[in-house]
Amino acid sequence: MTDHNQHALAQSQFGEMSAAYVESAVHAAGADLQTIAARALVAAPRHALDLGAGGGHVAYAMAPHAAQVIACDLSPEMLEAVASEAARRGLANIAVQAAPAEALPFAEGTFDFLACRFSPHHWRDAEAGLREARRVLKAGSPAIFVDVVAPADAAADTHLQAVELLRDVSHVRDYTAAQWTAMLGRAGFTAREVRTARLRMDFATWTARMRTPPERVAAIRALQAVAPAEVAAWFGIEADGSFTIDTVLIEAV
Repeated sequence: MTDHNQHALAQSQFGEMSAAYVESAVHAAGADLQTIAARALVAAPRHALDLGAGGGHVAYAMAPHAAQVIACDLSPEMLEAVASEAARRGLANIAVQAAPAEALPFAEGTFDFLACRFSPHHWRDAEAGLREARRVLKAGSPAIFVDVVAPADAAADTHLQAVELLRDVSHVRDYTAAQWTAMLGRAGFTAREVRTARLRMDFATWTARMRTPPERVAAIRALQAVAPAEVAAWFGIEADGSFTIDTVLIEAV
């Protein structure tokens, strides 16, 4: 037993893997990232927030179109890697701030553009984080949220949460698309557009990025081996363990 809280657990998990997330091909590209850049180009924000920045790829995408970008993440080590990469790219308008999503150290209405990508499934309290996102965003300003989503089917949902937790013990929950829109509504956002997509995860890369211990890699493979046919089909589980997940992109104000 340990006395780690969720924030400490997430920070310890991702601090050591900061370079891997900066270099991750899955996180560094994608149509969703292109959408964020395109919306930032139109909005031309003065103050943009990359909430749950991870490897900083959202911040890098927004920086050419914003006066200032704040990359906010729980992990100081991750933010050190982001600051280093921003300097390497010559993006002098990116600053970093360490904070949990549920307690942002910014005044109300600080930002006029917000993007959050592949982060909320690690948050201890997703709704609190979304309320904070709404608080620090000026009324009427755009927000874009991207994350892995859980299937509506209960068996497929259980399988996804199980393999996610085995791979990364800081995982909290992948929410369904319906749960996402409901949470955003309760937080004060209006969803303008919801788009889903599918993303293939190469098993070896997926587990190596988190340095998943061999015994937990074996446990994931064991779960895949006994998955019901309909679950295996949903995720397209391949012979080497690679599989395909669902993602959602929500544009909101």
